[in-house]
Amino acid sequence: MLARAAFKEGKWVQALPFFGAERRGAPVKAFVRLADEPILVRSQVYSPDYVIVLDPALLDLVDVAEGLKKDGVIIINTRRSPKEINLKGYRVATVDATGIALELQLLVAGLPVLNTPMLGAFAKATEEVKLESVLDIIRQEWSGAAGEKNAKAASLAYERLVKGW
Repeated sequence: MLARAAFKEGKWVQALPFFGAERRGAPVKAFVRLADEPILVRSQVYSPDYVIVLDPALLDLVDVAEGLKKDGVIIINTRRSPKEINLKGYRVATVDATGIALELQLLVAGLPVLNTPMLGAFAKATEEVKLESVLDIIRQEWSGAAGEKNAKAASLAYERLVKGW
């Protein structure tokens, strides 16, 4: 959806899932490239500008900043403030996407939906895409009440994001 929102704004995009030996609950990666000119490289992203962390438990399990460019941005789903996150040398932004999903009863199989609020948080933290584009894509993906609930989650995350810079 992030790639689609950027494409809607005229950017060149790639969305690349990374498949390994994942199992339910295991850390996974996915990559999106956004550019103002054609993208010629076709590989996973090794030096990202931004990292989005959906599960704050990953902070203790893996190096979420691996390869992140100096002064890169890490957007974390957590109730903690950016000052409480020990990731020196990076710009950290936090938002309680889980809390937003629970507040709105945005659940699938009893689990909170985190991707749409984190899209809103990404829009605010990076200014790479406009919130309006994110909301349009969400509403294209889900019509009616589901689309509105997901759009509300993205909007709330946009409003509640806390930047640590």
